[in-house]
Amino acid sequence: MGKYVEATDANFQELIGTDTPVLVDFWAEWCGPCKMIGPIVEELAGDVEGQAIVAKMNVDQNSAVPAAFGIRSIPTLMVFKKGEMVERLVGGNIPKSVLAETLLKHA
Repeated sequence: MGKYVEATDANFQELIGTDTPVLVDFWAEWCGPCKMIGPIVEELAGDVEGQAIVAKMNVDQNSAVPAAFGIRSIPTLMVFKKGEMVERLVGGNIPKSVLAETLLKHA
């Protein structure tokens, strides 16, 4: 398991405002597909350490950011660079290789 950052409404802008690309996994405890992709996202965090940041945001505990981005289904994974969203993936059936490639092309 890799080391991911816990994203919150409070720390979100600071988290995504770096030159380093940031993958944010928007998830919830009750979401089956989130439970499928969660371990993959956590493993990816270790794989990209030093190149990118991986964060997870629980949408039940943080509602402002998901609402601001119009997240209607989870899991939704977004890549941010310099505060801007540059990629958006939806669903729990995304291979780790696709996540890594999507994230690292912005590194």
